[in-house]
Amino acid sequence: MTREQLFEQILLKKSYLCIGLDTDPQKLPQHLLDSEDPVFEFNRQIIEATADLCVAYKPNIAFYEAQGPKGWLSLERTLQQIPQEIFTIADAKRGDIGNTSELYARAFFQNMTFDSVTVAPYMGADSVKPFLAQDGKWVILLALTSNAGSQDFQMLRLADGSEEYLFEQVLRTSSEWATASQMMYVVGATQGDYVQRVRALVPDHFLLVPGVGAQGGSLEEISRLGMNQQCGLLINSSRAIIYASSGKDFAEKARAAALEVQQEMAQYLEQHLIR
Repeated sequence: MTREQLFEQILLKKSYLCIGLDTDPQKLPQHLLDSEDPVFEFNRQIIEATADLCVAYKPNIAFYEAQGPKGWLSLERTLQQIPQEIFTIADAKRGDIGNTSELYARAFFQNMTFDSVTVAPYMGADSVKPFLAQDGKWVILLALTSNAGSQDFQMLRLADGSEEYLFEQVLRTSSEWATASQMMYVVGATQGDYVQRVRALVPDHFLLVPGVGAQGGSLEEISRLGMNQQCGLLINSSRAIIYASSGKDFAEKARAAALEVQQEMAQYLEQHLIR
């Protein structure tokens, strides 16, 4: 999917919502457990209920890997269920050198046809560029995450005596590897104070922002500080939407939760983008 196609979907749906399909078999509604593939059936109903309200779906690959071969099958079936016009993210957090990254890229972009994959930058350019070699595909690079451990490395000051943090050097260096039509960045919503610093370094790139909702990030703040002329934001919500109910009405409640977010996003698009 191109940047222009993604932006068209944002304008059409008045939404920049990404729904995380972090589907845990232990949290599935009881009535689905007798299904042939309970994880897929849960995802199918979530997608059916919310596809008109979001512009992206993001399966967290760990939830599927942990189930072995049947988990990979559930993931493939889920991917086939997602409408073609919706952006797909393999939240895999891969990143290794040379042939290994090439194989990861082949797995997610050719065998499973995801539009994008999350990648860790720690090993540098040669661990990221194999993902960028795939036409029409995106890298979503981890830049400033919302977990407590992000303080361990991302927030370290550089040794050159400047006021720059390590995450800013990651942004500065990696932005030379690809255009804003090939690379996005993960920036946690709980790091709202630093969004302006991110935008100063990568003004044109899309930001994938987890942490809104269950983790307490502010949608208003991130939208105000992070939006650019093509929106430039994909706001991820996982648990707050897909686990809005554990009963037979789970898909209905998921839609209601997604609709609430979409309606708020429509207001921010009107304020900051649409004239």
